[in-house]
Amino acid sequence: MSYGVAAALQGAIYQRLTSVLPGVAVFDAPQTGGGKGTFVLIGPEEALDQSDKTGAGAEHRLVISVISDKAGFLEAKQVAVQVSDALGGAALTLARGQLVSLWFTRGVARRLRAGEARRIDLSFRARVQDSI
Repeated sequence: MSYGVAAALQGAIYQRLTSVLPGVAVFDAPQTGGGKGTFVLIGPEEALDQSDKTGAGAEHRLVISVISDKAGFLEAKQVAVQVSDALGGAALTLARGQLVSLWFTRGVARRLRAGEARRIDLSFRARVQDSI
């Protein structure tokens, strides 16, 4: 197994999201106080060995969250659609290794803090090969 591509994968996802979401902040850590407005959070990740006789590889299961303090789900869903469109099937260039595939697997929308905020968690699976 190789976890060697994890940072490169996150960097490529961050670059893609910031390029398609002008005016929407993209973070990889929750903001102090929960953050204001609508923003995207690159969240938890799980990596599973997918190595074979051709080389090292992994499947990364990751969650990208859209969080919004706007009333209703509409704005959060509009941003979530943009995230899904930007990443589902994307051909990202990584600083290390190669992205074999990236696909959407699940979305969950819920209210936070007694309805004061909305959160949509988008789950993706990325298959990568390591070049080292």
